[in-house]
Amino acid sequence: MPGEKQSAVKYYVGVDVGSASVRAALVDGFGTVVAHAEQPIQVWEPRPDHYEQSSADIWAACCSVTKEVVRGVDASQIRGLGFDATCSLVVVDKQFQPLAVNWEGQNHRNVIMWMDHRAASQVERINATQHRVLNYVGGAMSVEMQPPKLLWIKENLPESWEKVGYFFDLPDFLSWKATGVTARSLCTVVCKWTYTSDRGWDDSFWRMIGLEDLVKDKYEKIGNHVLSPGEAVGKGLTPEAAKDLGLPEGIAVAASLIDAHAGGLGVIGADVKGHNLPCENQPITSRVAMICGTSSCHMGVSETPIFVPGVWGPYFSAMVPGLWLNEGGQSATGKLIDHVVRGHVAFPELEAKAAASAHSIYTYLNSHLDLIKKSLPVGFLTVDLHVWPDFHGNRSPLTDLTLKGMVVGLTLSRGLDELALIYLATIQAIALGTRHILEAMQAAGHDITTLFLCGGLSKNPLFVQMHADITGKPVVLSKEVESVLVGAAILGACASGDFASIQKAMAKMGKIGRVVQPNHEHKRFYDKKYEVFLKLVEHQREYRSIMNS
Repeated sequence: MPGEKQSAVKYYVGVDVGSASVRAALVDGFGTVVAHAEQPIQVWEPRPDHYEQSSADIWAACCSVTKEVVRGVDASQIRGLGFDATCSLVVVDKQFQPLAVNWEGQNHRNVIMWMDHRAASQVERINATQHRVLNYVGGAMSVEMQPPKLLWIKENLPESWEKVGYFFDLPDFLSWKATGVTARSLCTVVCKWTYTSDRGWDDSFWRMIGLEDLVKDKYEKIGNHVLSPGEAVGKGLTPEAAKDLGLPEGIAVAASLIDAHAGGLGVIGADVKGHNLPCENQPITSRVAMICGTSSCHMGVSETPIFVPGVWGPYFSAMVPGLWLNEGGQSATGKLIDHVVRGHVAFPELEAKAAASAHSIYTYLNSHLDLIKKSLPVGFLTVDLHVWPDFHGNRSPLTDLTLKGMVVGLTLSRGLDELALIYLATIQAIALGTRHILEAMQAAGHDITTLFLCGGLSKNPLFVQMHADITGKPVVLSKEVESVLVGAAILGACASGDFASIQKAMAKMGKIGRVVQPNHEHKRFYDKKYEVFLKLVEHQREYRSIMNS
């Protein structure tokens, strides 16, 4: 009977907090997204390099989208809940009320976003210590990690610092809201806070950088109870949170993940049999998951620790239990493409023509490139146009937040053709940056054969093809475009006890959709583009040296 069959279905809820919106999905045990909802969240930019959000606004959006995806579903079929979020810093007082992270004293703005670069001088001082914990972040800490932000608050907002009860990574704040338990995820504390799975917190580091007050209370403010991702938190959903979310009280809530790591979980373990891929019958360590949205992250795992200069990690069990994780990244990718396209003088014309054709601006640009390419391959149109993509600094592998973007080959032309070309050159620059990261990982000991892409930019066929052609590696796209949400749901599935391990849930719930092969006939052209790409940063450093001499 259909009714009987439906009653056997088990569902899991995944909630993903991105930079600009919160999304939720209802996912079944085979990784199929049954329902999906999204709601924007507010971002404040009070001054350059300062980006802030509100934890109350974020939680309200979580509740709204979760209620939407479970509407009409039998509550007894919903087995578990998993959260992922950006690695933003949430600040609350001893009563868990929001505390200001700004000079304006606006308490509701209590989140310093991941992409906030206000703590540049603090991270410089931290890196000057050359403390041993820095070996686990590629040799130099990023301004996007939490210790420099904590130090900035202490030095710039002493009133808030005195009142602080807890500092949460945003994924951990969400699991606390759901369960009332202040446990932290191994993913967040290892990747963004310098915790290590074998030694825990290193007292000497915090004392050396001037945050010895965190040591005094046995790390209660930043977490002294750590759980593995996917492990059940407390006794599950509290009555209050259940009412807010529209879910049954007591259902399992998983220890969370950073959003990029959830995306990695959603794609990297998929069964690839029958797709003629080089990673078939090879360990998962031959794969890199690339999560491409506002920024991009490159996740590679290994059985033993690999130290890659300029690439974060190795982090033990931070994404896949039992494996070491290295995480490369680019601080602005989707954000950079938007910036370049929307800032061009021909953007109003593009917007009008795209609307008239009922296409997105990027679908229209891709079609326009096909029109102007003539007999050339599309990628060859940028033979005289080159971009260095670090408009928001370089995260990997150069770890230099002071680097700036560069464009070489501009003309006086101002039309749609030129907009399409700078759009193409920007996408190529992002792909060349990925090649730069992969080469650093491979030089250190990774053996990478296949890329697994997910996130918003993976929906753009030009972005995907350029990554295949420029890296020379096949690109696997997941069946479910919303791989990050599937990854969050996998956490909920593990917390429920329905799967014996994260690995088993990954294999069952991660599905391949399409494979994009590189065009090896274009290799010589992109090798030359890569050579120019590396020259651009050399020139930037040379002219800086001249100007600073």
